[in-house]
Amino acid sequence: MSTTKIAITIDKHTLHELDNLVKGHIFPSRSNAIQTAVKEKIEKISRNRLSIECSKLDPEEEKKIAEEGMFILEDEWPEY
Repeated sequence: MSTTKIAITIDKHTLHELDNLVKGHIFPSRSNAIQTAVKEKIEKISRNRLSIECSKLDPEEEKKIAEEGMFILEDEWPEY
């Protein structure tokens, strides 16, 4: 995957913590740590978006839609 260089502004405390992660060999570089953090955050937001949208559904309405047509007698079903 190709990469693009960007510049960011970060507070001193966070930078110090980031450098400790690199010194502790948790990440090979600042760049890798930041890339990983951004990727994980984007994935988390994507997963949460589905949960948020599902929470907007009305369970009773969804049940009615799911059960629609379930009580049709077998001889009333169209022939294929």
